[in-house]
Parts: sequence; structure tokens; C-alpha cells
Amino acid sequence: MSDRTLIVGNWKMNLNTSEASVLLHRLEERIKAHQDIEVVLAPSTLVIQPLSLQIDRHKFRLAAQNAFFKDEGPFTGEVSFTQLRDLVHYVIIGHSERRLHFEESLGIVRDKVAASFRNDIIPILCVGETQSERRAGETRQVLHDQVTSALSNLTANEVEDMVIAYEPVWAISTFGGILAKPDEVKKEMDFIRHQVRELYGAKAAKRVRVLYGGSVDDQIVGGYLEIDGCDGVLVGAASLNYHKFAGIVDRAYHINRQPKEKPNEPDEK
Repeated sequence: MSDRTLIVGNWKMNLNTSEASVLLHRLEERIKAHQDIEVVLAPSTLVIQPLSLQIDRHKFRLAAQNAFFKDEGPFTGEVSFTQLRDLVHYVIIGHSERRLHFEESLGIVRDKVAASFRNDIIPILCVGETQSERRAGETRQVLHDQVTSALSNLTANEVEDMVIAYEPVWAISTFGGILAKPDEVKKEMDFIRHQVRELYGAKAAKRVRVLYGGSVDDQIVGGYLEIDGCDGVLVGAASLNYHKFAGIVDRAYHINRQPKEKPNEPDEK
């Protein structure tokens, strides 16, 4: 667990090796190292290894966007957590695009989270509801199922070290990009902590890092980073624009200079 604000840039299936190298160079030029901010870059699997040789580790850490839950074996085309453990510090698990496009079940996400810890990689677990689920009043049930199943094979110490990103699918630009209001986001982030507390106790609920993700850019990020109990953001499209991503880090730095209240008791509804 860390008290540093976590800013994660998910590059998704974009940029070849040379393009990724150029973007990293521009980010290194524009982003300063801050003691209270941790910046993580999640490029495609193809370019993780060359970027690991280029990256300034005083400023950035690397994350994988996905991995297979088996450590090794006859699984053509897959990359395991074991193969990634010397290259990345984090891995994104259960992203809405993986759940929707690749039909990743609750069980698969659970097994990936366990495999991540087994290989000493910190999981960034993504959870969130679709627009239809929200309209049907199923948001809390969806979050409950996604959180409880993903954490079911973990210890309390592991939960304290992990990251959970609340990523309402309806707020992601790929799926409509409806702007989520900070007060709406706070209710669901508090509910996520409530679920963790019910499973693993108050200490784990306090120490687990909870992020927000959903069409975040440099113009609106402040509203989310100022939410009590928000530990950072998961950035999609804006992370491919070095001006915008550097602006997000800069905004986080200035917000951290302001006093921040402790998170309120989660809403149990």
C-alpha cells in the first residue's frame, strides 16, 4: 500500500515500438518526478520489453494490460504473469473491454488476480457497470459481484496492497462517454470500500487504493482527484497525448498541495 497518488495511463492497442518510444521520450521531458505521485504506463505487450530498457524508473513504472492466469504451458498466443514479472510492477485486470469483447468471466478475473499476486505483480482490478445495468438499478449488485469474486482467493495483506479502479462502462469514451459526476462516483467508490471492509476488515478497506477511470482528461481530472477517498485515476485516450497526460500529473501535484479530508463512512445502500 502506498499513500502516493496513482496515475495510470492505459495505452490500449495503440502505438508500435518506435511510436511508443517517442511518446515515452516526450513524457519524460514533460513530467517531473514527484515524491507523492506514482505514474504508471501500460503499453501493449509487444513494446513492454523495449520500453523497460528506456524508461526512467525515477519517474515511471510499467504495467501490463493483461496476462493469462496459468504460469506456463501449451497456451499458444498467451503471455503469463510469470513471463512479465521481471518487466512490470502492475497489471490491469478485468478491464471492461476484456469483460465485454473477450467475455472474461468473474472466475477468469478471480484467477488472474490470484496469479498476479502469485508472481509478485500488483493487480489493478477494474470494476464497473454498463449503462443498461445502471438504468436497471443493478449497479450495486454488479460491483458487489465483481469485487467479492475477484478478491475471494486473497489474503487481507494482499488486498491491502492491490488497486481497484471504479470504471463505469457508460462513462468510457469507447462505450458512449457520458460524463460521470464526482458525487455519483464517490458513492460507488465508497461502496467498493464497504465491500472490502465486509470481506477483510476496516484496515484493508482503508489501505486498498481505489482509483477512478472513465474518459478522464486534464480538463476534468481535478473533480475526481478531489473526491475524498480517491487515490488516483486510470486514464485511457488522454494518456496517448503527452500534453494531456502531463497536465493530469501536474493537476494531481497541485491538488496534493491542498489539505484533503479523510474519506467518509461508505454508504451501505
